[in-house]
Amino acid sequence: MRVLPDSHILAWFAEDDRKLTAEMRSILEDTDNTPFFSSASIWELTIKQALNRDGFNIEPRVLYRALLDNGFQELAVNSRHAFALEALPPIHKDPFDRILIAQATSEGMLLLTSDETIAQYSGPIRLVR
Repeated sequence: MRVLPDSHILAWFAEDDRKLTAEMRSILEDTDNTPFFSSASIWELTIKQALNRDGFNIEPRVLYRALLDNGFQELAVNSRHAFALEALPPIHKDPFDRILIAQATSEGMLLLTSDETIAQYSGPIRLVR
């Protein structure tokens, strides 16, 4: 299964944060799964680090390298993903979360999230805790 974790889960995984649950780790480390990360997540984490937001302590370049070194594949944002935003109901306002939902939907990937608002969308989304 192709798996796309949201930005929080990516950061928790890279930092081995206690917020990363056993379920999350199990899915990401399952050799039957192919883990991806969105370029939008790197973009979001770069912005949040520059703004000194709490909970985003990892240096985005370090995160990027760690993800590649751990077998994650990068998923770039493309126009098809942007067009998929049009079909999303206005449940969530965060543009980064919305593009992840659109990417997962249009690419047939399972989006992993701990965000209950994201999990309200239909489609290939799994709320993990």
